[in-house]
Amino acid sequence: MDPATTAEKIKSMEIRGALFIATSAVESLIEFIEGYEGDDLLEELKREGEILKKARPTAVSLPNAVNYCIYLANAEKNRGELLKKLRKFVKEQKESLEKIARIGAKRIEKNDCILTHCNSQTAIDIIIEAHKQGKDITSICTETRPRHQGYITARQLADAGVPVTLVIDSAVRFAIREEEVDKVVVGADTVCANGALINKIGTSQVALIAKEFNVPVICGCETIKFSPETLLGNLVEIEDRNHKEIREPMEGVRMLNPAFDVTPPEYIDVIVTEDGIIPPHASYDVLKDKFGWEMEMLKK
Repeated sequence: MDPATTAEKIKSMEIRGALFIATSAVESLIEFIEGYEGDDLLEELKREGEILKKARPTAVSLPNAVNYCIYLANAEKNRGELLKKLRKFVKEQKESLEKIARIGAKRIEKNDCILTHCNSQTAIDIIIEAHKQGKDITSICTETRPRHQGYITARQLADAGVPVTLVIDSAVRFAIREEEVDKVVVGADTVCANGALINKIGTSQVALIAKEFNVPVICGCETIKFSPETLLGNLVEIEDRNHKEIREPMEGVRMLNPAFDVTPPEYIDVIVTEDGIIPPHASYDVLKDKFGWEMEMLKK
């Protein structure tokens, strides 16, 4: 699939989930490189990359993945070697889910009730892995309005044999108290340099309520979702989606449809990455270790 088509599918959310967005973008650039017959691959790759990066402004995995492609293309002039490195990158990203699931499941205890929000594959995989280990867990997931991604989560968990309850978003406090939730497990679209978590709208409210009841909040997140730009002082743009996702416009009524919100690091207990578990304040170290190459690009 060419980059322009991939960008449209990402924008319309036909391609969704931060990791899948990133790997789909790289795969489209691999296809572009394979078919390119001109003499200025790097510049053309930059142009195609910009089209992809504009598709979803908040999910940092997308620009990180595209920028890595451009970084490799600038450093590796042999097209065959470049393609080999890009395919290896895609493979490593897909394998990161398995690693996170194994590590994160260690934080889940026998008979835990787990609440999750939206449709994070990392969070789902942690829950399912804990279930496979025979920990007799139960789960609760929110509807996640207005696009109701929670229904997808509920279906995935039920299909995996995890007992699941679906609740409306505004019932989170009721559910945490009455269902005696033990852990909250969520994913992330972006992790900032200070450890703040940008995730589906409503995550910050879930985390705040969890803190009130002393319920640990675990975030499952691939390191590709850490934002180098926040280390340089840039803010993450919060996407305001089409208001028709809420309902048809009402005369005289202003509507807001933010897709994400920011959860402060003090509401998060741990972040589970493919490289291990870190406290939120260690996000700075992850960025310095993993994205030194990108920070040099951004400074130019």
